[in-house]
Amino acid sequence: MARPGPGARPGREHLGLRPEIFSSRDALALRPAGRPMCRASQHALAPSGSHRLRTGRARTRQPHARRAARSSRGMFSMAQPTLTIAPNRHISLESMMRTLSAQKARADDIIASPAKLRSVDGKLVIAGAVPQLRSDGVTLTDGIYALNDIALGGIGDKLKIPVAYLRRMARENVPLLDYNINGWLENDDRRFLVRCLREDPASSTGVARAFLSDRYLRIDNLDVLLSVLDGIRETGVHVEVASGDLTDRRMYVRFICPQLQVLAPQLLRDYRSPFDGRRGSDLPIICAGFRLTNSETGFGRYRLDPFVRMEVCLNGMTIDRGVLSRVHLGSRITDDDGIIEPSAATIAAELEVIKQQTKDAVKAYLDIDFVTRAVRELEKAAGVSVTRPEETLKVLGQKLKYSEDQQRDILAHFISGADLSAGGIMQAVTSYGRSVDDADVGYQMENTAIQAMRLAAAAA
Repeated sequence: MARPGPGARPGREHLGLRPEIFSSRDALALRPAGRPMCRASQHALAPSGSHRLRTGRARTRQPHARRAARSSRGMFSMAQPTLTIAPNRHISLESMMRTLSAQKARADDIIASPAKLRSVDGKLVIAGAVPQLRSDGVTLTDGIYALNDIALGGIGDKLKIPVAYLRRMARENVPLLDYNINGWLENDDRRFLVRCLREDPASSTGVARAFLSDRYLRIDNLDVLLSVLDGIRETGVHVEVASGDLTDRRMYVRFICPQLQVLAPQLLRDYRSPFDGRRGSDLPIICAGFRLTNSETGFGRYRLDPFVRMEVCLNGMTIDRGVLSRVHLGSRITDDDGIIEPSAATIAAELEVIKQQTKDAVKAYLDIDFVTRAVRELEKAAGVSVTRPEETLKVLGQKLKYSEDQQRDILAHFISGADLSAGGIMQAVTSYGRSVDDADVGYQMENTAIQAMRLAAAAA
């Protein structure tokens, strides 16, 4: 597939996206003529009064829970939604594709032995890493790369230097940082994979974004995303890209099947969106989908997680069951130093597995029975009253490693959401996850929201 040149703004034809399939709103219009768009479409949107729409079981409130809800209703009814969604996140598919294509044009993966590596003025110098075209031919010059926090952490991990100490030296004593890194490299005989981004494709300077084992199997974000889109296309199921996030650690893409909906009036009846004040009782709908996660820099495997979204607020969370994944670890890449290109056969085989796993995910996760069972499981714990939310959040902070600042912000979302139950805690965690600037923190909240609800119910 042809890739856009450096600095080019790739059109849909460069990205392998046919205009008739991908709309301007980044929906994946994958419906084949004459076929239902989704199994759920035969059940999900039943007419008023019909019982064809699957719902979760009604949650039961104990008498003290009802009294607590009534006593605080006045306080919460006066509160106005003042919380906002993070403006720097939730990017479109088109924006993500442009960013990934630009990164791919500047990316270098370098296998280097310790003899080729040294730290100079706090930057990683890799001998003979960059080919330069000159009048007398191609010459290999040194690459000079600033160390981002991820690469610094990778060096600490591989050389057994405490990362907190490395970070302090990087801030306060760069000569000591150089001395420590170079000293420990001299005593090592392993080769390492250094993942770099040049300032531009012809530059010998840039950023070292990861310092990894030479057995790390590179499955790049753009290739993974294209393979997942291909897998979705081949299923013929209508799926939309709801939102995406891209950080130095991971790529996140959330897919939703708008035809696969489950009513959850008991789960959402007391909830109110902290973003616009809409009430769950007016839109008690949960949509199903899945979330794609991949890391190019050593922060976890490629994953497809089942994902559900509350339509009243568009908050979402993963369901802790049925994860499909692929580990970034293979055989040793090469015994030689220098810039490496991945084996076309190896990468093709990995991407074919990802495409097939995507088909499996669509079949397993976009199933009305699967989603209905998940909603019913949520409702078992969601109705338990939370009468001491600050104490409950302290328990959650200890168990789920929420910081004090995060506990305080989740409490604000809990108050604004006006649902004084374990289900309200779950909603608060997910709405905080949408509002926080750091997408990696948002990922943590999506992953732990259901666990937070169960812990809150147990602590009540």
